Amino acid sequence: MKKLLLKKEIDAFRKKAQKLEHPREMVIDLLRAIQDHFGWVPDAGVELAADILGVPPIEVEEVATFYDKIYRQKVGRYPIHICDSICCWIRGGEEIAAHLQQQLGIKLGQTTSDGLFTLLPTCCLGGCGRAPSIMVGKRFYGHLTCDGLDQIIAQLREEAVG
Repeated sequence: MKKLLLKKEIDAFRKKAQKLEHPREMVIDLLRAIQDHFGWVPDAGVELAADILGVPPIEVEEVATFYDKIYRQKVGRYPIHICDSICCWIRGGEEIAAHLQQQLGIKLGQTTSDGLFTLLPTCCLGGCGRAPSIMVGKRFYGHLTCDGLDQIIAQLREEAVG
């Protein structure tokens, strides 16, 4: 695992952690860096983060499993977070979720057989004024319709090929 994460990055995190009164402050940043390399955070990534920060692995695991945008299992190239807040559901979020499941042929929590998409429910994306909404990777989409979703999925499939 250490060989796969650039030594320069590991050294930078170690130096920063040594300067902090509470190295735990860096857990999320470190987990995101590991996830950026691998697409998810395997057990070895949790152990590496704990080693870098000088904390027990359980403290890193607690953070990793709390945040729904830290993936503790493999996800598709495009993780799709479907907002299931009350605001999104009132404005058609249930229809959006059903349409995505039908279009992709998977249920919430599953990944398409081609490895492109994973559907993940998310308690809130913070875009209530643009509900219903989804987040694909780091891209936010609001004011969704089923036709709009079809265009987004087609664009992502095209992007994956290109």
